[in-house]
Amino acid sequence: MKQLLSCLLIASFFGSLAAEKLPSRDHTLKILIKVNNLYMKNHPDPLKGIPYPSRNKTYEANIWTRAVYFEGLMALHSIYPENRYIDYATKWADGFKWGMRADNTTTRNADNYCASQAYIDLYRLTPEPHRLTKTKAAINMLVNTPQVNDWTWIDAIQMGMPVLAKLAAETGNPKYAEKAWQMYSWTRDSLAGGLYNPQEGLWWRDADFVAPYKSPNGTNCYWSRGNGWVVAALVRVLDEMQPGAPHRNVYETDLKAMCEALVKCQRKDGFWNVNLLDPSDYGGKELTGTALFIYGMAWGVRNGILDSDTYMPVITHAWNAIIHDAIHPDGFLGYVQGTGKEPKDGQPVGYNTTPDFDDFGTGCLLLAGTEIYKL
Repeated sequence: MKQLLSCLLIASFFGSLAAEKLPSRDHTLKILIKVNNLYMKNHPDPLKGIPYPSRNKTYEANIWTRAVYFEGLMALHSIYPENRYIDYATKWADGFKWGMRADNTTTRNADNYCASQAYIDLYRLTPEPHRLTKTKAAINMLVNTPQVNDWTWIDAIQMGMPVLAKLAAETGNPKYAEKAWQMYSWTRDSLAGGLYNPQEGLWWRDADFVAPYKSPNGTNCYWSRGNGWVVAALVRVLDEMQPGAPHRNVYETDLKAMCEALVKCQRKDGFWNVNLLDPSDYGGKELTGTALFIYGMAWGVRNGILDSDTYMPVITHAWNAIIHDAIHPDGFLGYVQGTGKEPKDGQPVGYNTTPDFDDFGTGCLLLAGTEIYKL
């Protein structure tokens, strides 16, 4: 009898998911515009430094957190090309002379050249050579030196790998794509025995979390947003590649395996926990990981890589959860975990809590919403 009741409850739950519908395209666009309007209102000068009072520090406004916002803004512009979006992004890029953090073209830290993703997108709209001069200098340095062991944390895959993929597509030179593969595969398969666990389809955030490290409930510790960064990187790289390109099949296989694993640990309310396999470890709603998973799954369905019947209910449930439970009437985003590397960082995470940086959460939301709109 208990088994029968359990089966009925499961069937009822998945039946309710199948009955859910995405909001209209107009409604989705209005949400994205509202969220972005609040961000631009709060940051009228895109060049102003980012204060971090607890560290008694102010960061340059082209660090990775701001770069992720501009990834999202460029995605929004692709479906709603308002001039002010490009004016705002161009003012930002011009102000930093289209350069890396601290204008350092010798940096190997992916966080520091993440901004080049937006620079390349802006170059594609107005192909003025100076827009890519510093990006090419920094990335050519990576390509022309033998090291492949720079991405020692999985966030770096999203910050750095799409830059290489975009340059490969833009220049037609396969050396960029091959270097991306070499760096990705080192992090995936070699660092601490490989940060990707193919048995569970998920990634440890860095070498500190590889087994035997365990979550409080005894499972492996897979940080939600860290895995979200990998999903986003795979999408952004695949989006630049031609069918049959070298290594594309591995990227597609990894994306499929990750999405399959993520379906199994989605919360009943549609969100994902910060610790994907342990709801007792700072469990609760979290927007950034959830948004990045939506981004990857929606892109996968739209491009025929993921099965629509399987993933559309998951995507729909997650997106509806965000718009109903996390977005305030004025566009403020709740349930955003601040910067860090594991579940305990940036806590507490709640509807009214303000993260230490407000830009990358907005970027994640815009990426997800843009793919929802395209569906």
